[in-house]
Amino acid sequence: MSSLSFPSARAVGRGAAWYRGDCHVHSVHSDGELTPEELAVRARAAGLDFMATTEHNSAATPGTWGQLAADDFLIVLGEEVTTKTGHWLALGINSGEVVDWNHQVRDGLVDKCLDQVHRAGGLCVAAHPHAPYPSGDFMFPFQGFDVVEVWNGLWTSDRPWNADNEAALAEWGRSLAADIRTGSWRPAMGNSDTHLEGQIGIPHTVVFAEELSTEAVLAGIRAGRSWIAESADVDVSFTANADGRVVGVGERLATRGGQVEVQAALRGVPAGTVSFHTDRGKVHRASLPSDGTGVVQWDTTAEHSGFVRIEVRHPSGHVAALTNPIILN
Repeated sequence: MSSLSFPSARAVGRGAAWYRGDCHVHSVHSDGELTPEELAVRARAAGLDFMATTEHNSAATPGTWGQLAADDFLIVLGEEVTTKTGHWLALGINSGEVVDWNHQVRDGLVDKCLDQVHRAGGLCVAAHPHAPYPSGDFMFPFQGFDVVEVWNGLWTSDRPWNADNEAALAEWGRSLAADIRTGSWRPAMGNSDTHLEGQIGIPHTVVFAEELSTEAVLAGIRAGRSWIAESADVDVSFTANADGRVVGVGERLATRGGQVEVQAALRGVPAGTVSFHTDRGKVHRASLPSDGTGVVQWDTTAEHSGFVRIEVRHPSGHVAALTNPIILN
């Protein structure tokens, strides 16, 4: 463990960089309490570079959201599709487009709806797979979906609608080894599911994109070039190095059979812990200092680890950040 000068993950401008965004947000146009204008102001104040509109079963129109976008703040058009057997997010759909919500597992209509989103260049996200209310449990197979929302809102709370994020993360984590082996793994993302004041950005997804545009942000999310933070106070840099070849989260590293140095640089989780996870489960754990800033390093090989990802937790056990995997060939 050592201290370091940590570069900020937040980017200003539209070039290739890490951008912070919340892709599950509701306004007064569905059942939220804030207007689109209020949401945009609060998103910026929370350190976000983009947000997605995901009203329930209704279209997002430029007249409502278009004027809120700027060179340094992106609005992604989307919808929360609230079916009878699970909710999902359609991100990056066309202006005025509506995805039908009147389907369920047994009627086989979901594939047609997923195809509609994919034809528009969008992403389909399995939302809060373990939410404790009727239709909240996600009953569709993940096949056909691009991303899984493993973290929805506060990590845990006494609110009766709070998703079971621990269960969602465990389910996604168990599936990674088999999915990576078949080349069909689905990245994780985290969103606030904002309905009320004070929720936006808790948590959010930090994605590497070639520019601050819908196409580039969705491409980064689709590729797993992303990690999840509980707030903009938390920074994570996660890399793997094999004989000078360095890759980051969501990328593949050709190890050529050699040793791999995996490194996590962290800031913003005082007295927290960082754990490394592979296809063999949790393999390494280290503590962070009281100021929450430090570097943790762990060595492995592709023979022993098909992938590596990290989780950062508070002393309470609540997650502060987690990453998508780095895949080792």
